[in-house]
Amino acid sequence: MQTLILFLSTLLKPMTLRAIIIGGGPAGLTAAYELLQKTDITPIVIEKSDDVGGISKTVNYKGNRLDIGGHRFFSKSERVMDWWLRILPLESHSGPEIRDPEKIDKVMLLRNRRSRIYCFRRFFDYPVSLNAKTIANLGLARTARIGMSYLKSALFPIRGEKNLEEFFINRFGKELYLTFFKSYTEKVWGMPCNKISAEWGAQRVKGLSVWKTITHILRRMGGRGGRLPDKGTETSLIEQFLYPKYGPGQMWEEVASRIRARGGEIITNHEVVKIHTDGFRVKAVTAQNNKDGATRRLEGDYFFSTMPVKDLIGGMEPPVPEAVAEVAGGLIYRDFMTVGLLLNRLKIKAGTGQGLIRDNWIYIQEPDVDVGRLQFFNNWSPYMVADRSKVWLGLEYFCYDSDAIWKKSDGEMIRHAIMELDRIGIIDKKDALDATVIHMPKTYPAYFGTYNRFHEIRGHLDRFENLFLIGRNGMHRYNNQDHSMLSAMTAVENIITGRKDKENIWNVNAEQEYHESR
Repeated sequence: MQTLILFLSTLLKPMTLRAIIIGGGPAGLTAAYELLQKTDITPIVIEKSDDVGGISKTVNYKGNRLDIGGHRFFSKSERVMDWWLRILPLESHSGPEIRDPEKIDKVMLLRNRRSRIYCFRRFFDYPVSLNAKTIANLGLARTARIGMSYLKSALFPIRGEKNLEEFFINRFGKELYLTFFKSYTEKVWGMPCNKISAEWGAQRVKGLSVWKTITHILRRMGGRGGRLPDKGTETSLIEQFLYPKYGPGQMWEEVASRIRARGGEIITNHEVVKIHTDGFRVKAVTAQNNKDGATRRLEGDYFFSTMPVKDLIGGMEPPVPEAVAEVAGGLIYRDFMTVGLLLNRLKIKAGTGQGLIRDNWIYIQEPDVDVGRLQFFNNWSPYMVADRSKVWLGLEYFCYDSDAIWKKSDGEMIRHAIMELDRIGIIDKKDALDATVIHMPKTYPAYFGTYNRFHEIRGHLDRFENLFLIGRNGMHRYNNQDHSMLSAMTAVENIITGRKDKENIWNVNAEQEYHESR
């Protein structure tokens, strides 16, 4: 009798729904957190590495912290801004609740933004400012060519932009494009700009132009400003942003802690190798332990994927149609390396001739070196550096994992990085103290290869009602972390409301109000 009662109570007990989330970056962790906040669905996050945050993680090297790529916490979405500040409140030095970062760790800093371009061994403001210093650095002849070139593009734009080069020329003029955009962009993608889809520009710089820069300068002259970043300003032009005390990884480590505390599960060091389907429903995934090779099958009711689309398609059982597999196989990704370099000092100085320059990062528009961008972690947060009297840099390299530079040993790569900065006059090599190398594969989903047929992949995968593609690699889209978060939030809302189509997820970062530069 007791056995019968136990059996019946088991049948009557409400079934616990599970969501399997592939990837523990911003999109995956946001999805898990939103599910726990708003539904009874239990999330299980499967992360390939031994930490969380994806490319938004913070790497700690001997107390010196690296931000992989530099992550400003700024969004035109009030929802995302509020979400961040609920996790890590803004620093405050007065008022009823003092949050002094010298005394507490879980805090968001308000930072000043400055970035410049290093070109012709000189510094130029970014976005390019129309001032006497810029004209002096360029010379009157080149400045005149830039002005005439921009005027020509404004009056006679290229119709039906077919590639990124035409996109840039239409917004900045050919001369400015050749001077400040071409070399850096081709370093990032390893491809001529005229071979890259114009859609990359629509994702990253659609809201920015010479005219927007001029009007922004005029608004500044009018004295407009505020305590928090002005979300009405183009993202490339904002002058302040939020930043966690210990870098972006602190945000996602805190979110992961809250997920676990609320009953969610995060499985690290496991890579999803199979996605098991039945018709147009995902039933389970097989995850492989990176340490011992053991596999485990995890069944679920909903599935979120932030893994590279190429790998997702390749792991589906039964296999996808041949045409879809062909498109997935032709998708291309750029890989990324950061060399963290600790120095006694820089060779370049601040405008007064003393102290550390104020830049968060610098675009290296010099064709004779491989480094593409330079981060100054001291200026992101002083707490990123173990000894604040030292300079802690991040040298960023964009490549393919088949390139010779990717295959260099750490020692070779460190020597190469030091030599490059010494060559272009940023440092004196004798001031280098210590360094480390971080490899990040599949960081940038490319807008070439078979990307022009991506709609075939989307058309197939959107038919799986319980599968949601979110995040940068999940959607093969150059999303920022706020776009990735919004795609996750939208997917969770679709589950709650019972919406079947995925159009609103794909519309995130596809409309005019969501764009960022470079």
